[in-house]
This record gives sequence, structure tokens and C-alpha cells, in this order.
Amino acid sequence: MLTKTIVKEQIEKFPEEFSIDELIENLILLEKIDNGNKQSENGEVISEEELENEIKKWFD
Repeated sequence: MLTKTIVKEQIEKFPEEFSIDELIENLILLEKIDNGNKQSENGEVISEEELENEIKKWFD
């Protein structure tokens, strides 16, 4: 979950003028990264072999 601090830090990194879409895309990316890190910490990952099998299904 994002915090006010994270949002403020991201806004400070942006140029003086930016679109709301750019900010939202950046915040969504940060949230996805945070969620992925939490999943990894909780062992909610799949092996490389399982990943390869899933990818093969996409192209069958």
C-alpha cells in the first residue's frame, strides 16, 4: 500500500509540470513493485520451471 510519504517523494521527483496520467502510472508501478516484493517475502512465488510451463501454455 502506498503512503503519503511515498506519494510526496514521487511528486518531488517530477518536473515542475507533468500530467496526472504520468503521476498515476508511476504510482501504479510503485504499488505493483511493492506488492511483488511482499509476495516474494511471503514465499508466494513460482519456480522457473513452473514459469516456463505457464509461458508454453500461452503459445499453444
